[in-house]
Amino acid sequence: MKQRTLLREVSIKGNALHTGDAVHMTFKPAPVNHGIVFKRMDLHGHPEIKPRVDLVTDLVRATTIQQGHAKIHTVEHVLSALSGCGIDNLLIEMDAGEPPIMDGSAREFVKMIQQGEPVEQDAEREYFTLAEPVSVSRGNSSVIALPYDGLKISCTSADDRGIHTQHLSLTIDPDVYVTQVAASRTFTVYEDIEGLLKMGKIKGGSLDCAVVIKGDKIISKEPLRFADEFVRHKILDIVGDITLLGVPLKAHIVATRPGHAINAELTKLLLEKYDAWKKGGKKPAKPAAPKAEITTETTLDIRRVLDTIPHRYPFVMIDRVVEVGDDTLTAIKNVTINEPYFQGHYPGNPVMPGVLQIEAMAQAAGILLIRRTNGIENKTALFMSCNAVKWRKPVRPGDQLSIKVKMTKARGTIACAEAECSVGGSVVSSGELMFALVDTSAMD
Repeated sequence: MKQRTLLREVSIKGNALHTGDAVHMTFKPAPVNHGIVFKRMDLHGHPEIKPRVDLVTDLVRATTIQQGHAKIHTVEHVLSALSGCGIDNLLIEMDAGEPPIMDGSAREFVKMIQQGEPVEQDAEREYFTLAEPVSVSRGNSSVIALPYDGLKISCTSADDRGIHTQHLSLTIDPDVYVTQVAASRTFTVYEDIEGLLKMGKIKGGSLDCAVVIKGDKIISKEPLRFADEFVRHKILDIVGDITLLGVPLKAHIVATRPGHAINAELTKLLLEKYDAWKKGGKKPAKPAAPKAEITTETTLDIRRVLDTIPHRYPFVMIDRVVEVGDDTLTAIKNVTINEPYFQGHYPGNPVMPGVLQIEAMAQAAGILLIRRTNGIENKTALFMSCNAVKWRKPVRPGDQLSIKVKMTKARGTIACAEAECSVGGSVVSSGELMFALVDTSAMD
């Protein structure tokens, strides 16, 4: 894939969230291999900063970078928009130290990019393809990056009271980012506002640029843009924070209650892996997409599972399919202490992440969908969304996860299923899943 910049420069004005300053920001086209660069027009010498995670200095409710005397606050929304829209090279001129917050989302920055008209350049885009799992945990938060041929983010957002728990899994490309991520707004808990003001934060904050959660009520100038807007904004922030790696990433990120601090920790570990790869000079092999075969078995061993789905270690969440019906399927996953995610989730108290239980249900439902369509050649089931997700009990090493799925709707290439995981006959998690049957060549 070719590198991209903008055809023409575009500008925007607004107020910053944390400093409250008025700021004028301009996106300017840049040559190949230039990267994303911020330029402080208000400082002597117009210093430039190329955003990297090793320049991060502050992670309290935003991501701040600094090089020398030049500092840029709250870079994550702008970087998220550029990464989400596939922009590689750009000069960002600003006459203050923080981009405008606008409506608290990345939507206005996406509009700028669209107005500037993205164009391909005469150089190939370099990716870092993760070859082994990387994980970070902090208290009840964890972020895991797994090998994947693309950028996929599975995220669970929750507050301490468990009132607004949301989960979403998306494969990020420009179309998905623009339609399903960019418009999601930043949010905060009402009780945190006073503390943030005392810290000198959110001087430019208002209901024009944020959603406020007060108990079980949502306070905002307009209704929620998505029923699960909070988890979508968490995904928006993850896209922005991993852009500090400095190179587009291919990985599946599984996040539970993420924030800027833990996102930065993960990005630092990814940077170490990337630097080691660059020194070694050996590019990770692209995972092969197996061909699904038409089959009439009522059970599938692991070899047949691998023939049917594209997943590979360490992200295969099905060990065996023990029963297949016309609209139902039962599979098992043996949970062992050797699972890579137990290194960070949690040390001394290993618990299987809830998002991976959802992934197990999704893989089981995907197998059922493929078989219902008679294993159409070069097709695979792409997990799109989930609703009514519930986690009831922890799953630990030594448990055998029984995964049951039932197809509830199938129309054209779209299908829905009900799914649940149980251990010893007791339900531990459940959810409603949606899928699309896609051409595997479109996923390359």
